[in-house]
Amino acid sequence: MRRYLSRKIITYLVAFFIGVTVDWALPHFMPGDPIQGMLAKYNVANTAGYQALYAQFQASYGLNVSLWQQYLNFWHGVLTGDFGQSIFAQGATVASLVFSAMPYTLALLVPAVLLSYVLGNRLGAAAARRKVLDNSVLPLGYVLQALPYPWFALVVVYLFGPLWHLFPTSLGYDQGLIPHFDWTFIASALDHWFLPFLTVFLVSLGGWAIGMRNLVIYELENDSSRYLRALGSSERVVRRYAYRNASLPQLSGLALSLGVVIGGNIVTEVAFQYPGLGNLIFKAIGAQDYFLLQGIFIFIVIGVLLANFIIDLVFISVDPRTRLSMQGATA
Repeated sequence: MRRYLSRKIITYLVAFFIGVTVDWALPHFMPGDPIQGMLAKYNVANTAGYQALYAQFQASYGLNVSLWQQYLNFWHGVLTGDFGQSIFAQGATVASLVFSAMPYTLALLVPAVLLSYVLGNRLGAAAARRKVLDNSVLPLGYVLQALPYPWFALVVVYLFGPLWHLFPTSLGYDQGLIPHFDWTFIASALDHWFLPFLTVFLVSLGGWAIGMRNLVIYELENDSSRYLRALGSSERVVRRYAYRNASLPQLSGLALSLGVVIGGNIVTEVAFQYPGLGNLIFKAIGAQDYFLLQGIFIFIVIGVLLANFIIDLVFISVDPRTRLSMQGATA
């Protein structure tokens, strides 16, 4: 157990190092200069004044030192949680912007991913056993999985907004309210939350259902299921073992889905103007705010690695092959 966990921790630390390095390197090799874009707003006509402002902003954002020193400074910021100042939201730190948007993204995507995972797996497993259900679930699953997010979001906005007037179609809460933990704000936030949640939930549901349906059919027809039937096991027992085996690949997919949740769903959040991390990424790209993008991607890297590490721990309890490999390594 200790050796297995040690290997996993070392692997994730190496992956974290590579992820942070790539996160730092990509903006430095992208075209464009964020400081020039920021200074263009000021319309500085005087050359000397422009150069003075450029040098001042370079110093304030730590860009007046060598690349090697910038890399070390970036690692210091990662370890201390100081990602610097944002460019498009001047006066605000990257950390404050990320932490203010993260609750909206987590509240939107975590329930959508988990509920679609549970319900989709149940529907897929049931469709693999019943032909009548399979004839309805499979086409519906393919339709939901193939739906383009932008088009489906616009359809949802039109139906529930201008046509039926059931839910608000933009923002995270009513204008005029101050984010605060009281029932008025919570009710408004839930009202604005429902349509983005519905969009993500329905599109994700189709993928989970199709994946589980195909996996269960494969497990029901493989040699282990035939062997159980030859031993005289009931069909109920065979199906239970088939479902357990089919759940293992789905757990790996769940780890990836939960990991990227921290990055938000850009298309959905932009379509509904939802104030989450996906919308923040979109604004940062438009403003060439590399510092904000770097800060968000750090949280995405941490989220993916943490989710996969948790799933690795779950695999120890649900997958006998993992436990046997650990015993073999110990021996």
